[in-house]
Amino acid sequence: MIFDNINFAVMKQELIAAAKTLWNYHLMHHRMEQSDCILVLGSHDLRPAERAAELFLQGLAPMILFSGGLGNFTREWKEPEAEKFAEVALKMGVPASALLLECKSTNTGENILFSKQLLKDKNIVVRNLILVQKPYMERRSYATIRKQWPEVEVLVTSPAISFEEYPNEEIPADKVINIMVGDLQRIIEYPKKGFQIPQEVPDEVIDAFNFLINAGYDKHLMKQ
Repeated sequence: MIFDNINFAVMKQELIAAAKTLWNYHLMHHRMEQSDCILVLGSHDLRPAERAAELFLQGLAPMILFSGGLGNFTREWKEPEAEKFAEVALKMGVPASALLLECKSTNTGENILFSKQLLKDKNIVVRNLILVQKPYMERRSYATIRKQWPEVEVLVTSPAISFEEYPNEEIPADKVINIMVGDLQRIIEYPKKGFQIPQEVPDEVIDAFNFLINAGYDKHLMKQ
């Protein structure tokens, strides 16, 4: 069964173990290096904007491109994801002159394609970039950009936060697990549709994926 407002202290250990298996698989563990641009994919979680600002302030890139209009989880927002992310960066000390905003994309594929086009329109050449996402979206974002923008070298990162620490009032653990399950399904299925490069999925990850689906975590699965 699904636990409403999951409390990790009472959550069944096998569910926690399965969820952490997916969480760990989604992480790429790339080491950050100097890059031409920091590309941040928008979402309902503003913490990637904080991570991008930290990287910029460390001098790892001369600009940040925030990409995101209104997506599945932000349709009720009054302003695009990119604008909200930019507000976070500005408050942290990133100058407005270092920011680019792409405010029309509604999914990960559009994030990549529209950002690529924006840079082209502005005659900005990017040979390598740092891609910032939520922790459980690292791998799918990496697979997408390698397919949609193969000529650019990419490193992927996310806020340094554990699975147990990640959920909050706006993004409860139930929602996190459902999204992780759905994203793994997309990692498996999207290469067949030409959306991503293939990624190896270990047997223990598939087992955890199936366990969580059987436990009721199927709210973010694609319809077959």
